[in-house]
Amino acid sequence: MICQPTDCPPISGIDIPATRAKYLVERDRRIRKEANAQYIEAAGDFADMYEVDPYTPVTPRDPISARTDVVVLGAGYCGMMVAHGLKQAGIEDFYIVDHAGDFGGTWYWNRYPGIQCDNDAYCYMPLLEETSYMPSKKFTDGYEIQQHCQIIARTFGLYDNALFHTLIRGLRWDGQLNRWHVTTNRGDDIEARFVVIANGPLNKPKLPGIPGIQDFKGKIFHTARWDYGYTGGEWKNPVLDKLGDKKVAIIGTGATAIQVVPHLGRYAGQVYVIQRTPSSVDLRANKPTDLEWFQSLKPGWQQERIRNFHHAAMERLAPGEPDLIQDIWTEISRNLSAELEAEGWPDITVEEFMQRREVMDYRVMERLRRRCEEIVADPATAEALKPWYRFLCKRPCSNDDYYPTFNRPNVELVDVASTQGVERMTEKGFIANGREYEIDCMIFASGYEVTNELHRRWAIEPVAGRDGLSIYDYWADGFKTFQGMMTNGFPNLFFTGFTQAGVNATNSATFIAQGRHIGYIASEALKRGAVTVEPTQEAQDAYIAQLRSVAVDNSDFVEACTPSYFNNEGDQTKKRHIFGEPWGPGFYDFEDRLQRWRDAGTLEGLALTCEPVAA
Repeated sequence: MICQPTDCPPISGIDIPATRAKYLVERDRRIRKEANAQYIEAAGDFADMYEVDPYTPVTPRDPISARTDVVVLGAGYCGMMVAHGLKQAGIEDFYIVDHAGDFGGTWYWNRYPGIQCDNDAYCYMPLLEETSYMPSKKFTDGYEIQQHCQIIARTFGLYDNALFHTLIRGLRWDGQLNRWHVTTNRGDDIEARFVVIANGPLNKPKLPGIPGIQDFKGKIFHTARWDYGYTGGEWKNPVLDKLGDKKVAIIGTGATAIQVVPHLGRYAGQVYVIQRTPSSVDLRANKPTDLEWFQSLKPGWQQERIRNFHHAAMERLAPGEPDLIQDIWTEISRNLSAELEAEGWPDITVEEFMQRREVMDYRVMERLRRRCEEIVADPATAEALKPWYRFLCKRPCSNDDYYPTFNRPNVELVDVASTQGVERMTEKGFIANGREYEIDCMIFASGYEVTNELHRRWAIEPVAGRDGLSIYDYWADGFKTFQGMMTNGFPNLFFTGFTQAGVNATNSATFIAQGRHIGYIASEALKRGAVTVEPTQEAQDAYIAQLRSVAVDNSDFVEACTPSYFNNEGDQTKKRHIFGEPWGPGFYDFEDRLQRWRDAGTLEGLALTCEPVAA
């Protein structure tokens, strides 16, 4: 019997040593020596998969030559939350630049069939109280999230500051002007007092570097640029009625493919799902929002819910603290809290708690593997779809239709773990496990440049600070920041995302916090007549030393994980990974420290310079 997410008992009697050994065997089968180099850029012949907007026509405009207080790179959640922080701090003179045709970032580009947020929308969607917005369901559809992005932009007047269909090509510090020269693909040259790099972790698609990828003569596209003209259907009504006579392959079985595959199986003549590593897939049981419940929420409810999600998904629930989320993300904490409550909340050490959490991790993952074999009829297919790794080694997924899709006669799982990927592509299709599969269309659900080198992720050349220093060279051996958001030698330049800062279980909460801090620093510099602000070398060194002194060592967990973008595809030599160097005591401890720093009002650790006042 398949249980609901809130009443799934964890499996007992797990042989943990044997399961741990199985995890390592399955990991080793999939590790490739090329690590991140197994992927290629969406450049050259594939540049259209990144640079071209298939959804919104480009509006011609003249190049801009202007001065402004701030240029924000990115109009997704990250850039929008930074812009909101600037507005809240009283800064109105800025540009927010993006190569998309509207606000939304990944929620603008990704329009594939089935797209929804895969964690609690009431936590994930930012500024719900500030915009008086109620998500329609727990896991909200992608088009609704993008519409809410537009609501945020209208509510806070961000459209007046937007430059769409514009790619920043270069950032160069001008020591004579004490400004950044921002150049773009539209011929713009903007002199900005401050620049904020806020393009988010999911801004640029990447492609599998399959030999012969350019030989294929059929249709090819990335899920981040879904072609409804080819498949039929549309964003809000994905009836893929043009695929009835088509043989379609999709590479990737991560969070995107989990949502796409059921639609392909429903409409395409033949579907080949090419899998190297399966995802864990729980029941989604998506529910519409209860209007009465939503209207009963008290002011401050969203921040309370986000904090609860952070505790349950990333840390631990306090004695008596309820699980407000009630889904796969919080199941381990929910189960463990129930056990501790039954024991009268014994006083246990952090080490003992983590040992018990690990045991619960094994029990929950076993439940998910058994769920797979209960649904998928073919035993070999079911076995290949089982996730053999710890929870959070890959992004947890939920979908009611993914596993049943493999019971369709027109859907075939092509497991390529033994060859660590597709062997090659041909004019007619692809070769896997020694067999050629003829197809009409290849869809890449291969993710984004999350952990590849910064010059690939940002696609900006140069990013040159004082004396022409390249950020790519300066950070070659790892991040060097103050508070995760500024760097010595790069005045008036701010960074966002996962650098050396507090990391929240929801990206949007992290971006809001960073936007608030950046807005404070920039506004204080302007109020004080400063033309430059940057951390001193001493303050930066001291911050990094403190960061590392409180770091949590999770290297054993990461190294044991199956290869994914969470662990640099198994490359343990790389200095930087998706979460950067997070603040060990947690997001809220980090936020409290920043708030005390702002309350002090001294900008301790930052050096400000002012232009001389004429007599």
